[in-house]
Amino acid sequence: MTRAHELVILPTLRASRDATGRAVMTRKFVDGVAQFAKHWRGPVHVVAQPADRPDDNLDPVVVDRDRVPFALTIADFRPDALGPLLRGAGAALVAIGDETVPLGALCRELAVPCVYIAEYTLKTRRQIVLANTRNPILRARRILWETRLERRQARAIALADGVQCNGTPTYHAYRGINRAPLLYFDTRVGGDELASEADVQSRRDDPLRILFTGRFVEMKGADDLPAIAAHLRACGLRFRLDLCGDGRLAQRVRAECDERGLGAHVRFRGILDFHSELLPIVRRHANLLVCPHRQGDPSCTYLETMACGVPIVGYANEALSGLVRHAGCGWTTPMNEPEELATRIAELAQRPQQLREAGLRALRFARQHTFEQTFRSRVEHVRAVSDPERRRSYVAA
Repeated sequence: MTRAHELVILPTLRASRDATGRAVMTRKFVDGVAQFAKHWRGPVHVVAQPADRPDDNLDPVVVDRDRVPFALTIADFRPDALGPLLRGAGAALVAIGDETVPLGALCRELAVPCVYIAEYTLKTRRQIVLANTRNPILRARRILWETRLERRQARAIALADGVQCNGTPTYHAYRGINRAPLLYFDTRVGGDELASEADVQSRRDDPLRILFTGRFVEMKGADDLPAIAAHLRACGLRFRLDLCGDGRLAQRVRAECDERGLGAHVRFRGILDFHSELLPIVRRHANLLVCPHRQGDPSCTYLETMACGVPIVGYANEALSGLVRHAGCGWTTPMNEPEELATRIAELAQRPQQLREAGLRALRFARQHTFEQTFRSRVEHVRAVSDPERRRSYVAA
């Protein structure tokens, strides 16, 4: 099989190395590329930049090159290094990055069809800066950098053969400038892992079982969790809040919960295996997911929770707001107002049937966007826009 059948994937995710020199990436990414390889008719080749140190993702795995269904090359994103890796390929799937190296222009120069992946709008990137940068001068510089970056990214997306938009914010931002946009909702829940409607109907709701899962970092609003729990207690609500995950704020959140005397209500579950531990807990026991996310990151958490038939309540970032409008899967409250978020939860606890109905809507939406269906549609999109005779605009909704 010639290189004309090869799909080259260029992620923003970098590859670190373990003590033995083996490549380490996130399990979510490795599973996603394996799904691409399952549906793509030809070889798949990942080219990732080297990382100086491990990142703060919670699911690192060693990439066993003999067992994964794709090739992996670790290389700097320089034209001289990427040129030989791209030349002659059938298509390139490029995660939109900082455009220091104009990958789309390089693909065009080499006559390789290019499809961008877009996940963060300018608004979301600004929110990430605000959540993570305290120095006002540095914050202003970073906001200016993001504004200038947006112009470069928009030009790159406009020139690309297609763009795959993870979530409604990037789809609405870029669908008007690219001839072949695709809307998708990222997830790692397969069709055989979906909850049943009986699971949703049979859950106990006294005490209300609330879940937070993910990284304990500012952009995910983990530092607001103690205030949310304290206000729920002040409202007189019978509840249990399970906190699953880890991160640099974990000890701070735990200490504040202890100071507020929340031990009877809040339980720290740590990092759970996604498929064997976390999904069964969510399917069988959770009534509600709380997402005080301060930015519009199109988190897999949303669709994966919906696949368990669990509704979502959280801050009105653009990703969750768009999903709630699109699927009717939950509720949003004003940004950075933990007491208002807790008040909404307390109100919902008085309407258990409303919670179940939202959970059923979430489940029905997730059935149309399983792991397999999502990646099949994404592969078909790349195939179609790589073929001038088949190119057209796509919406997977």
